[in-house]
Amino acid sequence: MLKYNIIVVGTSAGGVEALTYLVKHLPPDLNAAVIIVLHLSSHSTSVVPRILSSAGNLPVSHAQDGEAIVHGSIYVAPPDYHLLVEKGYLRLTRGAKENRCRPAIDPLFRSAARTYGQQVIAVLLTGMLDDGTAGLMAVKMRRGVAIVQNPDDALYPDMPRNAIKNVEDIDHILPLSDIPSTLVALVNTPMEVQPENPVPSEMEFESKIAQLSLEAVENEGNRPGKPSTFGCPDCGGVLWEIEEGNLLRFRCRTGHAYSAETLLATQSDKVEDALWIALRALEEKASLSHRMASRMKARNQTLAAQSLKEEADSAKESSAIIREVLLKVNPNPGVD
Repeated sequence: MLKYNIIVVGTSAGGVEALTYLVKHLPPDLNAAVIIVLHLSSHSTSVVPRILSSAGNLPVSHAQDGEAIVHGSIYVAPPDYHLLVEKGYLRLTRGAKENRCRPAIDPLFRSAARTYGQQVIAVLLTGMLDDGTAGLMAVKMRRGVAIVQNPDDALYPDMPRNAIKNVEDIDHILPLSDIPSTLVALVNTPMEVQPENPVPSEMEFESKIAQLSLEAVENEGNRPGKPSTFGCPDCGGVLWEIEEGNLLRFRCRTGHAYSAETLLATQSDKVEDALWIALRALEEKASLSHRMASRMKARNQTLAAQSLKEEADSAKESSAIIREVLLKVNPNPGVD
């Protein structure tokens, strides 16, 4: 008989509130380790362990590289590090960002599935976009349990909704209030050992590349997927296209990874950045051309002054067009 003794939790926007509730309702004698990734700014100082410690009965700390996994403890990924699960211990790595995040949820879920198979319970809570979906697919592939917060109950429903849309056989779709008791029931119920699905080579590769393994980076023959026509927004390298059921993902040679939805959002951001750069350049050109035109006019160089004025007017017209496009990109300033 086996027991579920590795609980991995992923969340993003609205996650502090959700995690606080979850931890508050877990018993002090929980016979499992809880390992958490919450999307954080790489430049922030995380106080999540302090918040969760004051909310619940279990010890909470930032994970340390090489730290032994102890049942009844809660480990939180520190800012700017992926948190991975190895046999009996935790790994911290500064591998490439996945879905624009480090820490990211997919590497945690994938590494837990690879290492502990059917002993894993993966919980996906509130958040934006779709980090965690590919990781949940890995957990199910290895016969683990997938729990997703009901999107109608989530402060930000995107992550749960995308997981439900793309991952087959999710075991439980629950309001947050029912998740702690479900976890306790699962942990306390022995299960029969089932023949484990072997670790797919793609899962092995993606777990290694999250650690920035040279073996994975230099791998030419067994890279999962096929070359796409898109470039990586982070490093410019070719993105490889990976299809898993309904889910379309992309990964570059160095390890940056995106779902199709996250790649689209990233490309939109890049377009907006380019538009702002163009707007600045045109405004500066218009200002400089006006200044030079005034100097030419003061020297009675009428033709040169007229030519510079026309250049300034043209730059102003172009900047007005770009300004209109930028207003359409985000028509409600201050609202994402």
